[in-house]
Amino acid sequence: MTAKLLAKAIKAFLDESKKVKKNLADPNRTAGKGKQTVKQLTKQGVGVSNIEISDKNIKAFESVARKYGVDFALTKDNTEKPPKWLVFFKGRDADAITAAFKEFSAQQLKRTTQKPSVIQGLRNLMEKVANQVLDKTKNKDKGREH
Repeated sequence: MTAKLLAKAIKAFLDESKKVKKNLADPNRTAGKGKQTVKQLTKQGVGVSNIEISDKNIKAFESVARKYGVDFALTKDNTEKPPKWLVFFKGRDADAITAAFKEFSAQQLKRTTQKPSVIQGLRNLMEKVANQVLDKTKNKDKGREH
């Protein structure tokens, strides 16, 4: 390692630390992390995008989003039947949200393919029982000859 290379590395480190220090002093930086309200998210002055998800998958999505460090807000849209949920996130988090949704959808697909529905299994059994023809005649001849 030469002296010039060491000097460049130190200069790059100092420049990067100045940028970080400046970002920390910026009043428009992220006030909160993870789950927020839509108002808090839009107040940060960055573009906001949204994606629609179903009601039963909200908690599972929250854990994946926290893992990827995505700032997001959930709102319920009651104008439709059944109501749908919208996930709002920062525009700059688009790559992270894409990765989070890929993992989330893979988890959901794995869960549905590996674990068959108990209710569906019961329905199938009920159909089989209903379709069976039961022979209710008793055999009165128990091996006796007349």
